[in-house]
Amino acid sequence: MYHPLELFKYCPECGSSHFQVNNGKSKRCADCGFVYYFNPSAATVAFVLNGNNELLVCRRGNEPAKGTLDLPGGFMDMCETGEQGVSREVLEETGLKVTEAFYQFSLPNTYLYSGFLVHTLDLFFLCKVADDTNLCAMDDVAESFWLPLDKVDPDEFGLDSVREGVKRFLRNNKGE
Repeated sequence: MYHPLELFKYCPECGSSHFQVNNGKSKRCADCGFVYYFNPSAATVAFVLNGNNELLVCRRGNEPAKGTLDLPGGFMDMCETGEQGVSREVLEETGLKVTEAFYQFSLPNTYLYSGFLVHTLDLFFLCKVADDTNLCAMDDVAESFWLPLDKVDPDEFGLDSVREGVKRFLRNNKGE
């Protein structure tokens, strides 16, 4: 697959077509000197456990990996903290209101969106919710449900970083 910088043909500052690779992560305009660095987009992922110690799991309603398991989460908005972003995404996708979000770890990932390979840095949070009884699938989620931890199979999760994150979460919560 191509490097994402190949999609940027013109300088975003002056519009010149003399926008050339500067190094492995940037392009530089030969006319105005503008340098564009291609950095990952921030995304969030939520681990939510209910009172029965079951994990909140979603089924993806859209590509990529449509139909596979996922966790609530998504791209952060401008000017959001990680905690605000994960809270918003959980609410948008499940209807559950996050009361506390505790950072766990981060993992790099790639996400194919509209034919463009987006490099992400996924921030994983352990979230507490106000009420875990009014769960519903919304936004890009086809289905959401609670799954006992001993029934969670990381191989059923379609996105690489989420699959790896679930493995880490299970190791930490099963004492493996």
